[in-house]
Amino acid sequence: MHSATTVAEPRPTVADFHRVNRGGGLFSESVSQWLGAVFALVAQRLGLRPTALTITNLVLGLAASVTVVALADRVAAGAVPAWLVGLVALVGWQVAYALDCADGQLARVTGQGSAAGARVDVLCDVAAQIALVAALSATAVAQRPSTPTWLIATFAGTWMVNLVTSVMQAGPNAASMVTSTSLPVRLVKLVRDYGAVIFVAGLVLMLVPALVFWVIVAFTVVNGGFLLASIAFSARASL
Repeated sequence: MHSATTVAEPRPTVADFHRVNRGGGLFSESVSQWLGAVFALVAQRLGLRPTALTITNLVLGLAASVTVVALADRVAAGAVPAWLVGLVALVGWQVAYALDCADGQLARVTGQGSAAGARVDVLCDVAAQIALVAALSATAVAQRPSTPTWLIATFAGTWMVNLVTSVMQAGPNAASMVTSTSLPVRLVKLVRDYGAVIFVAGLVLMLVPALVFWVIVAFTVVNGGFLLASIAFSARASL
């Protein structure tokens, strides 16, 4: 009698995980999605489910942001070195975002995706970004007490435009105002690349926290302008 031989399926590689990434912009695809692919590979080897990466993303993102909020006044007073707090934020936010990229990659490659998992992912993204907005706002107010309340409120509201539009892009009616994928266009789009945005925010916190006020102004203008442009684009298409 001949025993049947079973051929084992090849194990997925980092490239396999990165191949199913959902983009996000030049920085995200070049840095965050690759780091996410490494995390997804490790998680697959350990037998972890995508939701485990989602929750870890939330915990790290919240921890980094809470650290910034808790020490904002002490950094402004010079009692705590800005570079240390900024470094915690920079690394924490980047690793958290890479895990956010990894959970989707792991789900798609291993077939573990589910509607419940997708909901948890979005809800954790909302919670992490609320904490990030709070961290930048607390720093701006600590560094510049005259920061207007209306600016903080507008900044918080327009910041969520990124998240809302990214969720809408995943649906069947997704459309892009600028479809070109040329390098100059992709460089311009870095202002809305989440990976690039939190990288810049972390650098400013680490090197020149007094400039966080102007970072908030810039993000408010960019996100507010994109919201108005998106409304006009969608209204024109609907007509």
